[in-house]
Amino acid sequence: MDEVDDQYTPAAVESAVEEYWDDADAYEATKEAHADDPPFFFVDGPPYTSGQMHLGTAWNKTLKDAVIRYKRMTGHRVTDRPGYDMHGLPIEVKVEEELGFETKRDIEEFGIEPFIEECKAFAERNREAMDDDFQSIGVWMDWDDPYETMSPEYMEAAWWAFQQVDERGLVEQGKRSVNYCPRCQTAIAANEVEYDEITSPSIYVKFPLRDRAGSLVIWTTTPWTIPANTFVAVDGEMTYQAVRAEKGGESEVLYIAEPCVEDVLKEGRYEDYEVVEEFAGEDLVGYTYDNPLEPHLNEHADFEGAGEVYTADYVEADRTGLVHSAPGHGQEDFARGQELDLDVFVPVNGRGAFTEQAGAYAGTFVRDANDDIIDDLDDDGALLASGTHEHRYGHCWRCDTDIIFLATDQWFITVTDIKDELLDNIEETEWYPQWARDNRFRDFVEDAPDWNISRQRYWGIPLPIWQADDGEWIVIGTRDELAERADQDVDPDELDLHRPAVDPLTITEDGKTYERVPDVFDVWIDSSVATWGTIDYPSETDAHEELWPADWIVEAHDQTRGWFWSQLGMGSAAVGRAPYEEVMMHGFVNDEDGRKMSKSLGNIVTPEEAIERAGRDPLRAYLLSHDQQGVDLSFEWDGLGEMQSTLNIFWNVFRFPLPYMELDGYDPADADLSDGERTVVDEWVLSRLQSVKREARDAWEDYEVSTALNTVLDFLTEDVSRFYVKAIRERMWDDEDSASKRGAYATLVTVLEETIRLLAPVTPYLAEQMYQHLDGDAASVHALSYPEPDSDLRDEELEREMAVLRDVEEAAANARQQGGRKLRWPVERVIVATGDDDVGAAVQSLSALLRERVNARSIEVVTEFDELIERAVPEMGVIGPEFGADAQNVMEAVQGETREAVENGVEIDGETYELTDEMVSYEAEPPEHVSGADFDGGTVYVDTSLTEEIEAEGYARDVVRRIQEMRKRLDLDVDAEIDTYVDVADPRIEQFVDQYRDVVAEETRTREFVDGDELAAESEWALVEEWDVEGVTVTIGVEPVASA
Repeated sequence: MDEVDDQYTPAAVESAVEEYWDDADAYEATKEAHADDPPFFFVDGPPYTSGQMHLGTAWNKTLKDAVIRYKRMTGHRVTDRPGYDMHGLPIEVKVEEELGFETKRDIEEFGIEPFIEECKAFAERNREAMDDDFQSIGVWMDWDDPYETMSPEYMEAAWWAFQQVDERGLVEQGKRSVNYCPRCQTAIAANEVEYDEITSPSIYVKFPLRDRAGSLVIWTTTPWTIPANTFVAVDGEMTYQAVRAEKGGESEVLYIAEPCVEDVLKEGRYEDYEVVEEFAGEDLVGYTYDNPLEPHLNEHADFEGAGEVYTADYVEADRTGLVHSAPGHGQEDFARGQELDLDVFVPVNGRGAFTEQAGAYAGTFVRDANDDIIDDLDDDGALLASGTHEHRYGHCWRCDTDIIFLATDQWFITVTDIKDELLDNIEETEWYPQWARDNRFRDFVEDAPDWNISRQRYWGIPLPIWQADDGEWIVIGTRDELAERADQDVDPDELDLHRPAVDPLTITEDGKTYERVPDVFDVWIDSSVATWGTIDYPSETDAHEELWPADWIVEAHDQTRGWFWSQLGMGSAAVGRAPYEEVMMHGFVNDEDGRKMSKSLGNIVTPEEAIERAGRDPLRAYLLSHDQQGVDLSFEWDGLGEMQSTLNIFWNVFRFPLPYMELDGYDPADADLSDGERTVVDEWVLSRLQSVKREARDAWEDYEVSTALNTVLDFLTEDVSRFYVKAIRERMWDDEDSASKRGAYATLVTVLEETIRLLAPVTPYLAEQMYQHLDGDAASVHALSYPEPDSDLRDEELEREMAVLRDVEEAAANARQQGGRKLRWPVERVIVATGDDDVGAAVQSLSALLRERVNARSIEVVTEFDELIERAVPEMGVIGPEFGADAQNVMEAVQGETREAVENGVEIDGETYELTDEMVSYEAEPPEHVSGADFDGGTVYVDTSLTEEIEAEGYARDVVRRIQEMRKRLDLDVDAEIDTYVDVADPRIEQFVDQYRDVVAEETRTREFVDGDELAAESEWALVEEWDVEGVTVTIGVEPVASA
C-alpha cells in the first residue's frame, strides 16, 4: 500500500491524480462505464472566446462539472460537449484592437475576407486557451470535440431554425428605432446594453405655436434629437395650463402641465405668472408648432402630420408634462409614430453623425453637437433653462460607447405575435430557483419587444435571407438546399458559410433573382440554437430524436435576459416549445464586500491565484459550498482557507486507520460489515451515513449542490472526525486481532468508501486519490455508482438517542471548563437533570458510552438535582422603602445567605430583621466542586471533586499525552517500541504516576521504563524534555528501540 502523506497537500494530490487519469484514460473509461445508461442531455452555455476564465466562469464550469459527474454516477449517459460562442462583436472588437482599426471603413479597406480569417484565428486561439483554463479546475468534458458556433454544422443549425421561424410567418423586415452603437455601426440587442451613471445636459425648450400665441415647453437630456423632432406628446386626461409668465418686464405664454407649472417657472427664473387658460390634454391635440432649430436645419420633419400635438401613454406629470418625440431616435416615440402613421425622419447616418439634412450640424457626431444646439436655442430665445442631469444611460457592452437610438431597416422575429405561446412554454419548464422563472424571467418575457436579429457587421452567421428587388425573400435552411437552389456551382461540403463566401451567391426562380441580405445574425441567435448545434442537427438526426430537448442548462442570473431568453424565443418561434426542460440560475462572484470585481477597483481574484494558494479541490468545494440558486457569492480568502482545512480533516480521517490496517494485514478493499463485531457507535455512524446519503441525494436531485456538499462535510467533521474516530481509537490501538477491531475497520472503511463517492463530483482529485488507495478496482471513482441509502442499516431511534448524548456531552464539557477540570482527568460522577422522559431514556440507554465519552466514574439521571443550594438575592425595590437608612446593611447581610438563614431572621449589630417573601428571591446553585451547564433537554452537572485515585489517573493521562507528542515529534511508526524515562519533581505525584505505570506503558508502546543514566542522551534518536503538568515539573525521555 502506497504511503500517504501526513498532511493534505492539494498540489501533490492533484498532480498525482492528473498523471493517473492520463495513464488510465480515466475520462474515457468513465464514459464507457455509463455508455448503456439512459441519456441525460446537458447543453453547455457557450462563453465568448474573447477573454480569460475568471472566478465567475470557474464557478459556472465547476458547477456544471459536478452535476455531470453526479449524473454519471447515478446512472446516466451524459452529453458533455463543451461549447464556445465564437462570433459577434466581442471577437470583432478584440481583432479591431489588434489591427489598430477604429471604424468599419478600416475593415472594408483591409478586406472582409482577411478580416474574417483574423477573427477565426483569434477565436480559435482563445478557445484553446480557455480549454486549458477549464481543464485546470478539473472539468471533465469532451474537450476533443467542443461545439463551435463558427463551425458549418453549427451555423447550419441557426439557418435551419430561422427557416422554421420564417415558415411560421414570424420573420419581418422594417424600420424600427433600435439600440445602436455608433462606434460598431450596428444595431445591438437590449441585453447587450450595459448601464452606468452619466451626466447629460438638462434643457427646457420652447416650441413656438404656429396659429396662436405662446410656446409648448418640453424637457430633454438629448438636445441632439431636437433636429429630428416630429411631434409633441401629451397625456389626454392630464390638466394643462396656458400661463402668462413675466420676467424682466416682458411676458410670454407658456403651455405646461398643471402639476409642473411652479417648478418649470422656477427653472426659468420667472418673476410672476397668471393662468390664462386651462385645458385637458385632449384639447391640445392638433395644435401645431415649429421646430425651434428650423433656421439652422436644411430639412426637418414637415411632412403630413408632423409638427402637431398628439396624446401618448408614455407621458407623465414630470418636468413639463409635454414630451418631445422623435420616432427616429426613440423606441416609444417610434411605436407611437407608427400608430399615427407618421413618416420617420432620421438626419443621422450609421456613424452617428448628422447628415446634410441637419444643416449647421452636418458631419458632427450627435453628442458632440449638444453644446452648439444649446447655444443656438439660447441665441434664438427658445431656451427656457439649462443645466445638467445625473442618470443611468446605456453603452455598448463591448466597446463602451454610449448608444443612440436610431431608426434603421432591420430584420425581426416577431415574438410579440406569439407572446401567449412563449408564456405558456415557460410554464412547461422547471427552474431552480422557481422564483427566477415566475418573477424575473416571466416579467422580462412579458415585456419583450420583437427580436431584432440583424447586425450590420462581418464576423457572424450570415442571414440566410435572399431578397428580390420587389422585397420578396427566400430563407435557406441548409447547405444542401443552398447548393441546390444557387445559381452558382456550390459544393455543400466545402462551402464556408461566412461572409464573404456566401455574399455573391444568387438564386433565380420563376424569372426573379434573389440576392443575399448583407447582414449577419445577432450573436444571440448563435447561442439560441445551442440545443440543436450541440448535436449537429440538422446535419445529424439520430441524436436529435433521442435527446432533444435539453434536460438541464445552467448559467448566471444575467442570462434571464440573455441565453435563457434567446433559447426560449427561438425554440418557441421555430418549433413551438422551449428547447430545455430544467433551468438552473446561479449568482455572480463578488469581492468580500459584495462589490463587483473589476480592474478599476483593484479587487480581482483570479482562479489561478486561488488554486496556487489553496488548490483545485478546495476552490471547487468552496465555490460549491455556497448557495447555487440565484444568490451571489462574496469571495473570502478566509473561507477558502477554511475549506482547505475541512478537506484536511477528511484527509486525516482517511489516513488514520491505514497504518493500523497495514500492521494487521487488513486489506480495505476486502472490508465486509459482516466480519467482526460492531459496537453501538459503529451502528450509529452507519445509520448516520444512510441519513447523509439520503439527504445528499435528495439535495442533488433538486440541484441544491451546496446542501448536498455541506451535509457530507458536516458529517465528516462533526460525526466521523470529532466523534466516531475518537470513539474507536483504543480499538485500533489493540495489538491483538479481535472481532471488535475488525468491526471498527469494516465500519470506518465503509464510511470512507461511501463518503469518497459522495464527494467525488465536487472534489474529484481527492476522491480519486483516496479511492485508488483504498480499492482501485475501477479505472476511476467516477465510474462507480453514487451511494444509495441502505434501510437495513438505518436506525432512527439510535440517531435520536445519540443526538441527545452529544448534547449532554457538550454540556458536560462546558461544565468541566467551569470547574477547571480537563477531559483527560476522570470525574466522580456526571448528573443529567431532565424532565423530558425521552431524554432521560436516551441517556440511560447509552450510559456506558456516555460514561466513556465524558470520562466519568458514573452517570446519574434525575428529574431534579436535589443537591442545589438556594442563595438569597435581596429585592432592593422592596427592602429600600421598608428599612430606610438600614436598607443597605440589610441587603448586604441577606446577599448569598441560605433560605433557612433568611427565614430565621437576619442579625445586624445585635438586632434581628425579619424579611417577607417579597423582599427576597432565591437562585439555586450547585454545591462546591459541582458545576453545571444547560442543554436543550435539561442541565448537566459535573462533580469535579478530587480523590487520590482520580488524581493518579489524571496525572498518568497527562504523562501519556506528553509521551505521545514526543513520539510524534520523532516521527515514529505506530508500532515502534520505545524506552521511556519519567522523573516527577513532586514525590506525591510521582507515586500517583507509578500506580498507572502499566497503563502508560501500554498506551505509549513503552518496552521498559529506564533510569536517566540508562537513557542514551547523546543519541541522535533520543528526545528529553521538561514539561509542566498541572504545576508539577515532569521530565520525560524517549528513545526508540532499535529493530532486531
